[in-house]
Amino acid sequence: MYKKIVWPICILVLFLFSGLALANDLGSLFEQVEKLKIERHGYILGAALNQGQMETAAANPVDAASPDTFKFKDKNLYVVAQKTSHRVLVIYEQLEAASQQKIQDLVGDLYMNFDDPTVLAHDKVVYWAYTKKGKITSIEFDTARQNKKQLNILATVKFISDINIMETVKEPATGQVYYIISSDPILKLFKDT
Repeated sequence: MYKKIVWPICILVLFLFSGLALANDLGSLFEQVEKLKIERHGYILGAALNQGQMETAAANPVDAASPDTFKFKDKNLYVVAQKTSHRVLVIYEQLEAASQQKIQDLVGDLYMNFDDPTVLAHDKVVYWAYTKKGKITSIEFDTARQNKKQLNILATVKFISDINIMETVKEPATGQVYYIISSDPILKLFKDT
């Protein structure tokens, strides 16, 4: 009888401690990402929303995909945050029918915000990647890839366009474009908690 009672209690305690460990890991990841200061229009990935941002969130809600998050729109920018901590999980912007000039302007703005990208691909993808130490340069990325060394990427800024960014396209060319600022390790851990 004693074993029948103790075993379920041990399992319950194990689950509680593993849940606390995941929560501590998530908190630690949020802090690491926040230190990178990856910011867009005042929103910092991993940081808690300030009072003004919380007011914007309350005034401009959007349906969130997870019951543990809330989502809102600030002009053209969408922000997803954790309900309990109000920390920013995702920042993104999407344009449905952008001209090539608008796409170039947006990429230029991102360059000004994040400096030279880590990867440029097919004139349609621009990618900035960050480790705990900061942004990975294109040289560091290429060297790691050639040496088959795994980079511990903590956060990314991904820009994807339907049409070429720089190469001239036939007029009137419009396409869908978006960029997303997120941390895959945070999102994975968040999903697991």
